[in-house]
Amino acid sequence: MKTRTIFTLLVAVLLITPFDASCQVKLNLKKKISKEANKRANKKADETVNKGFDGLEKGIEGVLTEEDSVAVEKEQVEEPGAATEQIAGTGNAENATGPTDTKDALTLAWSRYDFVPGDKIIFEDNLTGEENGEFPSRWDLVQGTVENAQFGGDNIVMFRGGSPTIIPYLKNPEIDYLPEVFTIEFDLYMNNHNTFHVFFYDRKNQRVSSEYANLGIYYKGMNLSPASSTLPNNGSIENQWAHIAIACTNGKMKAYINETRLINIPHLAFDPMGVSLHAYHASDHNQFFIKNFRLAEGGVKYYDRFLQDGKIVSNGIRFDVGKATLRPESMGVLNEIYKMLNEHPEVAVSIEGHTDSDGDNNLNQKLSEDRAGTVLKQLVSMGISADRLSSKGFGENKPVTSNDTPEGKASNRRVEFVKL
Repeated sequence: MKTRTIFTLLVAVLLITPFDASCQVKLNLKKKISKEANKRANKKADETVNKGFDGLEKGIEGVLTEEDSVAVEKEQVEEPGAATEQIAGTGNAENATGPTDTKDALTLAWSRYDFVPGDKIIFEDNLTGEENGEFPSRWDLVQGTVENAQFGGDNIVMFRGGSPTIIPYLKNPEIDYLPEVFTIEFDLYMNNHNTFHVFFYDRKNQRVSSEYANLGIYYKGMNLSPASSTLPNNGSIENQWAHIAIACTNGKMKAYINETRLINIPHLAFDPMGVSLHAYHASDHNQFFIKNFRLAEGGVKYYDRFLQDGKIVSNGIRFDVGKATLRPESMGVLNEIYKMLNEHPEVAVSIEGHTDSDGDNNLNQKLSEDRAGTVLKQLVSMGISADRLSSKGFGENKPVTSNDTPEGKASNRRVEFVKL
């Protein structure tokens, strides 16, 4: 009522004010006064309504139980779009965890290490018997200076200078010797920020049309046009050994540093024909070292092979020299074996270790038994029931080929999973 009285007095003042040349201004003033009066009247009405609701809420609070109050709070919080994104990294080092069915978290499922090496060895060099200071006997030189050396007690190939490039020493190198499915593995040591290259053709005897037929490896990642990627968590492989793995399957290529896949190209722009290793920036102050090089042809999927042959033969499960300690690069194979056993719970296997003929026969027998036992324990730790597994070793007594060549020895050093 007070507000209405004020409004009436203001209107009366306007009516008794003489109308002159400033009439338009006074009319505008009248409109503003009227607008402000309505605004204040509405505000007063809102305050009255709010007081009424306040009293109503107090009455409701006296009726609601504690459980009812919690339900109301949940309805206010759980609105559409309120879920948060969360990346999970638990589990083994090779895979992120699987998705979870929760409303407040989105979990990324991502397999970043699925490398499985080929089972037919095309070229192998573990530098056994190499003489320090000489050129590595199983390689040919394209250019530069490359020599055998020792580093950390191991025989290594050292790229010294002159834009050094080497290629596997093979018969008829001008012919395409890479099959449709192949893998390349080696250990690389870099003591600088420069790039080491793997060319997918023989730079001495072959020519390709694409200038992008090479994988660049640098201290923080990889690049192979059109793909490139860096190690997670700002990782680096400078001044340490890193395991490099490359897999090509019918024109699809993946590449890995240690347990992380960094390159994944569905269709290559070139046809891989051969292999060249190149270190453009190598010098006596910026050296590159490699060891344990292997080129192999791939095979059929594990379960298909298991049904066909009654066993899986793997050269990709690796151990420290003379020991039963698993190397990290073995996890690609073991992940695939685990997947097969997990998807086919009716399958039981005998895990059987084999060695080459180097060393004492009795020591090789014990080593093969220990290695088979290590694989069994690893699969059990991953979730496979021990009741489905057994292990044994045969030492050097069951070779699949001659031990006269590095490739033959590599084929004989194996783990077999035999159907029970």
